[in-house]
Amino acid sequence: MALATVVETWGSAPRPAGSQLVCNAGGDFAGSVSGGCVEVAVIEAAQQVMRTGQTQVLAFGVTDEQAWAVGLACGGRIRVFVEPLE
Repeated sequence: MALATVVETWGSAPRPAGSQLVCNAGGDFAGSVSGGCVEVAVIEAAQQVMRTGQTQVLAFGVTDEQAWAVGLACGGRIRVFVEPLE
């Protein structure tokens, strides 16, 4: 299993720091660190962490300009720490 934890947010973020997602090798998961394509990328990273045993820090962001283009008030960034669980 692997555990992903939001360790930092800035601006608009769907989940606050401390939010967690746990995932198994089959891709089953519980919890949430963001949503949409970010969550898929975190699950894929979690599967790699399970294979290698090496932690990862992932960063995702949307600029204010990108956010405005799709109708959001502002952009944001998150950092997610992914670690293996035994």
